[in-house]
Amino acid sequence: MNEVDLLLQRWANFYVSMSQASAALIGLLFVVITIVVERRPNDIAKIRVYLTPTVIYFATVLGISELLTIPSHTRLTAALCICLVGVVGFAYSGSLFVRRGGRMSYYEKHDLIPHAVLPFASFGLLVLGGASLLHGPEHGIAFVAAGILSLLLIGIRNSWAIVVDVVSTRPGGP
Repeated sequence: MNEVDLLLQRWANFYVSMSQASAALIGLLFVVITIVVERRPNDIAKIRVYLTPTVIYFATVLGISELLTIPSHTRLTAALCICLVGVVGFAYSGSLFVRRGGRMSYYEKHDLIPHAVLPFASFGLLVLGGASLLHGPEHGIAFVAAGILSLLLIGIRNSWAIVVDVVSTRPGGP
């Protein structure tokens, strides 16, 4: 067994629990989407703006966790997978900030922190972790773990905000 196999084997339970949590939360978001469509049919486009990034954050956690459980990864292939996902996520969360940042009220801009800025930093941790995996596997895998854990927590926070908003509004209301 090579060094990366041993390292990933020690982290296997963490990645399995992360993938299970993110898969369950993606499923619950589909329930929320169904409720939103029934309760607030006029706000579907607005709510989609918040639901799509949250689903992407959970899907990233699921994808990275599953990628790292692929048998026979070399240090290079694991680093490439992590960096590729991190760079794509980095660009996506950066585009959220750029697309929405200029034409928003103060409160909407404040909402960009948990919806775009924090995920931007989390994807940065993934890129840093992937690059570090080539030089120091212990540090690299810890950065990756911090990145996906933070994406999971951000997704939970954003899901909670969406659910509270939906539940606190009368059906058919604004």
